[in-house]
Amino acid sequence: MASEQSTSGSSSGGGGMELGQFLRARRTQTRPDQVGLTVGSGLRRTPGLRREELATLAGMSIDYYVRLERGKETRPSPAVLDALARALRLDDAEHQHLRDLATRAARYAPEPPPPPSRTVRPHLKLILQTLRPSPAYVISRSMDLLAWNPGGLALYAGIADWPVKQRNIARYLFLHPTARALFPDWAEQVRGCVARLRALAGTAPDAPDLTHLVGELLLKSPDFATLWERYDVIGRKRPQKTFHHPEVGVLTLSAQSMHLEGTPGQRLGVYTAEPGTPDHDAMLLLDLTAPPSAERSERDTKGERQQRTQP
Repeated sequence: MASEQSTSGSSSGGGGMELGQFLRARRTQTRPDQVGLTVGSGLRRTPGLRREELATLAGMSIDYYVRLERGKETRPSPAVLDALARALRLDDAEHQHLRDLATRAARYAPEPPPPPSRTVRPHLKLILQTLRPSPAYVISRSMDLLAWNPGGLALYAGIADWPVKQRNIARYLFLHPTARALFPDWAEQVRGCVARLRALAGTAPDAPDLTHLVGELLLKSPDFATLWERYDVIGRKRPQKTFHHPEVGVLTLSAQSMHLEGTPGQRLGVYTAEPGTPDHDAMLLLDLTAPPSAERSERDTKGERQQRTQP
């Protein structure tokens, strides 16, 4: 039986509430038959597992589990977390997210941390240019486009029409009219996008860069709101993405994303294709036909505006 030994935190701590929300989401999306329970013929009003069923599977009292889910218990022991992960059949990534939420709940501080830097170092911008004709860009942890080469911006058809500060991959997927047509697997793309934001917001829910974006998408996109409620924290990452691009036609590119050293929260995204293939030809055409403005980042355009206003 899992140990319930812990020290309770405040009854309304933000970290505890986030932990409880995650447990509830996983519980309501886990069917009894998935965990070996036999369900009778009667109507079940609760989707997924009932609280008492999960508590029994995890070897803890129903009262203790209810306190966890309501955010009133903020210091579950590692044994409790492991028991819940086994009962809910969490995979490794979800199990780690559960641990991260518990760690944050135990030391919750209401003061939001400062957002990571949006400044892209000059040598990274040089790397983007040397990667041409492969589309490439640097994005923030909340998926803001911070820097790009021509193909990196033109690949997301129509995003260049938005002001620089509005260019965000998540915002594009849910709010730009071209996005659904661009991605034949749009539904899968947005599930992965929301899962990434959910995982990040779970451990930094008060971060301004995240709260602003999530608040906007919850208000403007019912699709986003539905996926956000599910609280998935992992998404399938395909090694290739297919684009139905209005300018260069259909192209399938290999995708790679990597964290950048010395710039917390920033990632480099690159798309490639085998030379001599139709996909590479389309990628080359995309790079050549991208508008000149596609090469300029927010900092570059700001510098140009300042120069124009100087006497």
